[in-house]
Amino acid sequence: MALYEHIFLARQDITAQQVDALVEQYKGVIESFGGNVGRIENWGLKSLTYRIKKNRKAHYALMDIDAPAAAIHEIERQMRINEDVLRYMTIAVEAHEEGPSAMLQKRDRDDRPRRDGDRPDRGDRGPRDGAPREDRPRRPREDRA
Repeated sequence: MALYEHIFLARQDITAQQVDALVEQYKGVIESFGGNVGRIENWGLKSLTYRIKKNRKAHYALMDIDAPAAAIHEIERQMRINEDVLRYMTIAVEAHEEGPSAMLQKRDRDDRPRRDGDRPDRGDRGPRDGAPREDRPRRPREDRA
């Protein structure tokens, strides 16, 4: 059997419980074909870059699948029919990743400036107090009448 990563986007107006029910439905289809589902990640409701079928947001769900190709064809067929599923994508992989996916990993915030004023050195860009720099003469402004 082959290894796959399958992600789908569900409509914004369904609940998280309905998304979980969809995941369980497709998990049952895969298991009926002799496959199994490993990691299941629900990424929650996220904004879309552009509208899809008049939706600005969607529920994202990721599944790691170990199943025959017939099982993948069947869940994709059922997703095409289901009006709650906006988009789906299945990718064949060599091995499943261990641990949480990139969407769920916490980002390392130590190297990014924070909003509380603890900013890194500004270098040679000068102060930001609005005062003119002394090393450059200012030219007088022409009044436009």
